[in-house]
Amino acid sequence: MICAICGIVDKMWENVGNEMSGFFFSGSHTAKLDEKGRFVLPQEMRFGLVEEGKCEFAIGLGLGGCLAVYKKSAIQKIVQKFQQHQHIAKFQKFFTLFFSTLFQTECDKVGRVSLPSSLKSAVGIDKEIVIAGVMDKIELWPKQVYDANLLKLLDGTNPDFNLAKMTEEAFALLQDGERTVEEAVETVMNPIYIPQ
Repeated sequence: MICAICGIVDKMWENVGNEMSGFFFSGSHTAKLDEKGRFVLPQEMRFGLVEEGKCEFAIGLGLGGCLAVYKKSAIQKIVQKFQQHQHIAKFQKFFTLFFSTLFQTECDKVGRVSLPSSLKSAVGIDKEIVIAGVMDKIELWPKQVYDANLLKLLDGTNPDFNLAKMTEEAFALLQDGERTVEEAVETVMNPIYIPQ
């Protein structure tokens, strides 16, 4: 009976993985770490990590002071590309830092993920985190850092966190051809474009 249930659960996870093609991570959630340094990964994000019926992934250092959660297949692609350049001296320090802080893991039965203490201390995670879906990965931010960045972005006084400028530049990436950023932002593809 137990084997039959395990088979059904395995098949369910396999079906979830098949149905997630075209999936991207988005949204954010706040979570608290328990005394063992674990947090619950939201169910919709767990589903997005499922491949070949398994919810396995890697956690490592991300950009800007966060941790990044990568699908297993994404890490495999990264490794294949990096292996082609592993003997180039200028990349050695990065490769050492990236791979020595990359931990392969999975969720437990209730969706908890254990954060290695080295990663928690590297980015300053204490008790609360923000789990943010960002296209093909999930970012884990110390809540106070995420909140401060969001406030800077919305208040508009910091030139490094100017929402209008960042939006213009990002949506310019969607344009075809050799247009300048200024030309590209003046289109209806840009959500902050207001026709004159």
